[in-house]
Amino acid sequence: MKTIKMKFAAALALFVLTLSSCSSDDNGPSQDNMSIYATAKANAQLSVLASALEKAGLASTLSSSGSLTVFAPTNEAFNAFLSKNGYADLNAVPVAALKEILLNHVLSTKVKSSAIVTGYVKTLAKGSASTSNTLSMYIEKNTAVDINGGKANGGATVTTADIEATNAPVPPADIEATNGVVHIVDGVIGLPTIVTHAIANKNFTTLVSALTYNPASGFAAMLSGTTGSPFTVFAPTNTAFASFLTETGFSGLSAIPANVLETTLKYHAVAGANVQSSALTNGQTVNTAASQSFTINTAGGAKITDANGRISNIIITDVQCSNGIIHAIDKVLLPKL
Repeated sequence: MKTIKMKFAAALALFVLTLSSCSSDDNGPSQDNMSIYATAKANAQLSVLASALEKAGLASTLSSSGSLTVFAPTNEAFNAFLSKNGYADLNAVPVAALKEILLNHVLSTKVKSSAIVTGYVKTLAKGSASTSNTLSMYIEKNTAVDINGGKANGGATVTTADIEATNAPVPPADIEATNGVVHIVDGVIGLPTIVTHAIANKNFTTLVSALTYNPASGFAAMLSGTTGSPFTVFAPTNTAFASFLTETGFSGLSAIPANVLETTLKYHAVAGANVQSSALTNGQTVNTAASQSFTINTAGGAKITDANGRISNIIITDVQCSNGIIHAIDKVLLPKL
C-alpha cells in the first residue's frame, strides 16, 4: 500500500510539473518584448536599423510604452546611405547626426496605413534651423506611399506596412500595451532641405522649375544648403504661378527675363531667419533677399501685401526644413522691377 501511495504521489508531482511547463510554454511567446526596437531586432531585414538605434541611444526610447510610427529602412537602404555619404560603416557616422537621421523616421502618433493621407506630418527630428520646431515630412499616398518625394529625392517609399509592435509582458485578459506601428521603407530618409520639400510636393513643380531654370544664379543651390541659412520661403503654388503668367502676359517661365525671374524669386525669401507663423504680426515689414520688403497682414487670416499693393493669402504654414521654413501662398509676390 505504501508503494502504491508513493507511486501515486510521484505521478501527481510529474503531472503538476508537466502542466506547469506546458502553461509556461503557452504563455512564452506572448511574454516576448515586441516593442518597436525588438521588432527591428527580430527582423532580418532591419538588423542594421536595430544596431543604429543602439549606437544612437534610441533603443530604450523605442522600447518604452507610447504610441509611435516608425518608417524603418532596410539593411539594403542603410548600406546605400552609408556608401552614398562616404561612411565606411555604421560606426563611422557621428552619433549626433545618426540620432537626428533616425528621429526623422519617427512620428509621435501611431498611424496605420489605412489612416495615412497625403499631407504634412511632424517627425521627432530637429535640423539646425530651429530649436523648437521639429522637421516636417511630406507623405503622398497614391498607389504607393512616398515620403519626401521618394528615394530619388532623399526620401523613401513604403514597401511593407502595418507591422504592429507591442510591449511585454502582456497582462492577463488579452490586454496589449502597444507602442506603435512599423512601416518598412526602401530608403534612409534624409533631413529635408527647402528644395527637398519643394520637389516632394507636386503643388510646387512650377516653383521648382523656376528655381532650377537658371542654375548659374545659385539660388536653388543656396536653398539646398546651409550657407546663409536659415531661410524663410513664401512658396507660390502652381496655381499661383499660372495666374502670375496670365497677369504679366508672359507665355511661360522661359519668356521671363532671367534677371526679372531671379529678383522675383528672391523676393519670396528671407535670409538668416526661421520665421514661424506664430511670429508673424499685423503690419510687420519683412525684408527679403531681393533687398525689397513686403508687409504682413493678419486681420481676417494671414496675408501679404507686396511692393505693388497686390495681396496674397498664406495657405500653408510652418513646413519645417533642416535649413529653414516654408509657408505656401496663393499668389506670386511681385517686387518693384
